[in-house]
Amino acid sequence: MTTQSLTGPTRACTRLAPRFILSALLATFVGTTAAIAQNASFRSTTTRYPESSGEALYHAICQGCHMADARGASGAGTYPALAADTKLEAAGYAVLVVVQGQKAMPPLGSALSDEQIAAVVNYVRSHFGNDYKDEVTAEEVRAARP
Repeated sequence: MTTQSLTGPTRACTRLAPRFILSALLATFVGTTAAIAQNASFRSTTTRYPESSGEALYHAICQGCHMADARGASGAGTYPALAADTKLEAAGYAVLVVVQGQKAMPPLGSALSDEQIAAVVNYVRSHFGNDYKDEVTAEEVRAARP
């Protein structure tokens, strides 16, 4: 029996069934993905970054959201500016955000070493209109880890 030989509601159901199944599968996938992303134990799929300088780490990781000039962006989401950011005056704040994440920013503590986190935090705190002279050490990053 072909779809053309079916009539009325049976024919409509036969045509809509594949669409319904595809929609249901897509909804399940999106819902599962969103639940995983919101889970507190979510971690980056990248296990390590090879860059070691703060500038290289910023360009490899941070600029994708905060932009190359660190002025942030708006669109599909809101990415805060790091340029001239008074919150960066407290070095510990920046370290905790990078290690543990905050709101939409994922935690990078499992993907970066203590030295890498210190390097990128020091880079951001001394560039983009930020002029904070006190440098973060790898030991301070280590102490900030849970």
